Amino acid sequence: MNSAENAAAVFEQRRPFLLGLAYRILGSRTEAEDAVQELFIKWLEADRASISTPAAWLTTACTRHCIDVLRSAHTSRVDYIGTWLPEPIHTTHQHSPEHIHDLASSLSTAFLLLLERLTPKERAAYLLYEIFDMDYAQVAETIGVQEATCRKLVSRAKAGLGSGQLRFQPAPARQDQLLDAFHSAIASGSTASLTALLAEDVELCADGGGKASAIRETLFGINSVLDFISQSLHAYWQTYEWLPTEINGAQGAIIKADGELVASLSFGFDEAGRVNRIFIMRNPDKLVGLEAGLDVR
Repeated sequence: MNSAENAAAVFEQRRPFLLGLAYRILGSRTEAEDAVQELFIKWLEADRASISTPAAWLTTACTRHCIDVLRSAHTSRVDYIGTWLPEPIHTTHQHSPEHIHDLASSLSTAFLLLLERLTPKERAAYLLYEIFDMDYAQVAETIGVQEATCRKLVSRAKAGLGSGQLRFQPAPARQDQLLDAFHSAIASGSTASLTALLAEDVELCADGGGKASAIRETLFGINSVLDFISQSLHAYWQTYEWLPTEINGAQGAIIKADGELVASLSFGFDEAGRVNRIFIMRNPDKLVGLEAGLDVR
C-alpha cells in the first residue's frame, strides 16, 4: 500500500466519527458531508510525517472548520422562511447496541434544535466534552482556546441548554407503538389510540423552507396537535405511502406520494416516554439524501 492509499485508509476509518461530529455541530447532512470531504483533501495534502496523532489532527481540523461554517450559516437561518429544522438523516450503525443507544439521543432533532441556542464555540466544546468524552485539556486544544476558557464555554452551554440536555429515548417497542398509532390516526382520522402516547404540552412544527407547503407556526398543546393530525394530515396524507425508518437515531417515517419522497416524520420524548415534540420535514432540499443511510458515531 502506497502513502496515498495508506492516508486514505486512515481517513476512512475515522470518517464515521468525523461525520457524526460535523453533523452534530452543523445540523445539516449536506454541510457535514461537504466539511468532511474538504477535510479529506486537506488531509491528503498535509505533511502527514509531521502529524504524530492523526485522529487528534483530524478532529481538530474538522471542529475548527465546522465552527467557521456554523458562523456563516447563522444569517441564512435567521432569514429562513418559516420554521428551520435540522436536516434529517437515516442513521445506520455498525456498533454494539449499547454504543448505539448511548449516541442515538444526541442525534435527535430535538437535541440538535436545543444546540441552536449556543454559540458555535459553545456548541463544539459541549459536544466534544459531553458527547465524545474528551477532557477539558483535549477540548481546549481542539478548538484553540485556553483550558479555563474551555471550561467556561462548557459551563455556559450547560446553562443555556438547562434541563433540555437530559435526553430521553424510550425502548424500541414503545417507539413502534407510537409510530403505528400515528399512522392509524393519519389513515383513519381517529386519534383515539394516539392520545395517551402524547404529552399534554406536545408541540408540532414543520419545515417547508418556502419550497413546500407546511405550517409556518408551531402548534402547542395536545388538542391543537390532535386536531391537526385528524383533520389536515388525514386529509392530505391518508393515501400516501408510509415507510417506517430510523431517523436521527429513533423510529420515524418517510412519506411518499406517487413514489416521490414528500415528507419525513420524527419525534422527541419526555422522561415518561411520551411524545413532546413532533417534527415534519417538507423542504425538498433537506429530503434529498434521507433515503441513503449515514453511518455516524
